[in-house]
Amino acid sequence: MTENDDKVSILMRSPVFRDLPKEALNAITRAVQDRVVPPHTIISREGDPGDSLYIIRSGRVRIFGRNEKGMEIDLSIQGPGDTFGEMALLAGEPMSADVEVLEETHLMILSKDKFDRILRDFPDISKVFVKEMRRWLLRDDERLEMQARKAYKASRRSWVDFFLVIVISIVLAAIFNTTNPNGIPLFPEFPDRSSIPVVSPSAAMEEIQHGETLILDAMPTNFYQQRHIGGAVNIPLGLFDMVYLMTFAEEDKEKKIVVYGATISKPYDLEVANKLLLRGYKNVRILEGGLAAWEGRGYPVEETAKQ
Repeated sequence: MTENDDKVSILMRSPVFRDLPKEALNAITRAVQDRVVPPHTIISREGDPGDSLYIIRSGRVRIFGRNEKGMEIDLSIQGPGDTFGEMALLAGEPMSADVEVLEETHLMILSKDKFDRILRDFPDISKVFVKEMRRWLLRDDERLEMQARKAYKASRRSWVDFFLVIVISIVLAAIFNTTNPNGIPLFPEFPDRSSIPVVSPSAAMEEIQHGETLILDAMPTNFYQQRHIGGAVNIPLGLFDMVYLMTFAEEDKEKKIVVYGATISKPYDLEVANKLLLRGYKNVRILEGGLAAWEGRGYPVEETAKQ
């Protein structure tokens, strides 16, 4: 087996690359930089620039974070065929965790400029990354939920203490806003719901059946995975700009779009609808009553199988 064939076989272990055409895989193997890293080396720290995609050819790495007390929290152990750094690279954000080599590890590193060049040469790759982003988000949400449960069990702070902290924070914020002309809002400001038209579930269903309307689920991927309207496209608010550029920017600005996804604590539907309006879409509406109203009518709802 040649050096290039070995690299291609490693790429094909990853769900990110395994379905790519051979010419795309060869382009990636030509673009990567090889690096052998000794054990216990820190490859990157939380907050470092997310300017590379790392593919593990051999060895193992540990991805970990720290809690508010500075204690290390293991997030995952990655081995041959696994990748890391992809979310920071795609989102243009700093690394969100530390990465340490556990044993001598051979990495293939794809820098941002070469990654961008490959995306231009093989635009279908962007669709693969959009699909995988949903899996990464679900994985990260599950990790965060697990760590939150551990933190809750370990915490001995009473609800009285918690309440006092909230009250003191609000008082201090109010004092700051009173004394500072450039004060910050105590609560987030959302677009005015009355400024965006609504559409009833029955009217939306009729449009969908005639192929006239695109329906968007604006909630985080883990909510979408649990339950969503049949045929809805997931465009999470937190990843709106990235998903929009990769898959949505070419949509006809006159197309009818229905957005849903409000929760008790967050008007995801309102914010995504507002972003679409700001980008020039003229027929954006919010689904009246959201998912609950849709289900109440007996219209199709799907669950996405966990990967």
